[in-house]
Amino acid sequence: MPRFTRDELLAFRDAEVPDLVGSDLRLLFVGINPGLWTAAVQTHFAHPVNRFYPALLRAGILDRPVDPAAGMTDDDRAALTGRGIGITNVVRRATARADELTDEELREGGRQLVATVERTRPRVVAILGITAYRTAFGRRKAAAGRQPETLGGAELWVAPNPSGLNAHETVESLAVAYAEVARAAGILPPVEPGPDQG
Repeated sequence: MPRFTRDELLAFRDAEVPDLVGSDLRLLFVGINPGLWTAAVQTHFAHPVNRFYPALLRAGILDRPVDPAAGMTDDDRAALTGRGIGITNVVRRATARADELTDEELREGGRQLVATVERTRPRVVAILGITAYRTAFGRRKAAAGRQPETLGGAELWVAPNPSGLNAHETVESLAVAYAEVARAAGILPPVEPGPDQG
């Protein structure tokens, strides 16, 4: 794993990370914006304490671990795109913390996200962060989970942010939320009702 000094990381402020999108996109995960570590290694959710990839593994969305801290390998990227998973952000520029973004940046990012979704045509979009979603789309009272409206023609979900700064989520709780959106996108099979259900 690389080691960066604070000054080295700060040099990546405002850098962008390319979207990870394959040809058969079923589920588009949307982060708030790249962190500095993510920008440094050009890999989404790359910070060593970010729980995105451990949660995907725990949920069964990935079948092998991905360690993004030094940057993804081509095999790592293929493991995601081959399952119909893509990753983008509401705001493209990297910051040390998401709270450095202005409301106007989030609203403009929301408009650009709609265009991205219309172009890439995923079945499901999962925005990872309720506060950013509320600001970007003017939905002040939105709750986590499936949203009543679509986004660019895709089914829209809001799920928890996997950042290590989001202290009230665990790998386990994130895995539950991400499995739900993966089932909606057809990446995981539906849950079979138990003997006392249905």
